[in-house]
Amino acid sequence: MFLLVSPARAFAASLVAASLISSLAFAQQVQPTRIRGTIESVNGANLSIKTRDGDERNVRLTDNVTVTGITKTTLAEIKPGSYIGVTGQPQPDGTQKAIAIHIFPEAMRGTGEGFRPWDLRPNSTMTNATVDQKVAATDGQTLTVKYKDGEKKVTVGPDTPIVTFVPSTKAELKAGAKVIIMGADKRPDGSYETARVNVGLDGLTPPM
Repeated sequence: MFLLVSPARAFAASLVAASLISSLAFAQQVQPTRIRGTIESVNGANLSIKTRDGDERNVRLTDNVTVTGITKTTLAEIKPGSYIGVTGQPQPDGTQKAIAIHIFPEAMRGTGEGFRPWDLRPNSTMTNATVDQKVAATDGQTLTVKYKDGEKKVTVGPDTPIVTFVPSTKAELKAGAKVIIMGADKRPDGSYETARVNVGLDGLTPPM
């Protein structure tokens, strides 16, 4: 038995199929790449970056690029109510041992809120959350941080790097500077493009 399909229905079906294919292609697109490394050279809006793995990445800055500086601060600057990012290592008791902490300025409150895997070290994590409680411990401090879906207890040792973000300019993007780009888009020619660069100031290597 044969079913006759009207041209209009066939056209509608082809549109649905095309939409599905486009959606699948979009879902399979390469996600933005995180790049950590040292600027080797600068040529106009193009940076040549040697990554921590020794690879070279060519990164083009967009015309409206935002440059943010990363600078050292102290644990004393973290208070209840501070919005922070904790690069952590899970511990057997369920707590997170802080590998590094960055303090967000108030204008960046809510950035990336939540808990997720991170790629600094094997099994490392990132928790962006608000400090609920800060308690002195024999070997440093213990922080309780809360985000919209839960909370974590974080142990902070005396040698844990603490940094914060400050406004900066493209003048800091020079050979030898250490950078972390959270989201670079890969271009068809294998290079990358980004609208935001975080750069360590005064020789600092971003610890996150």
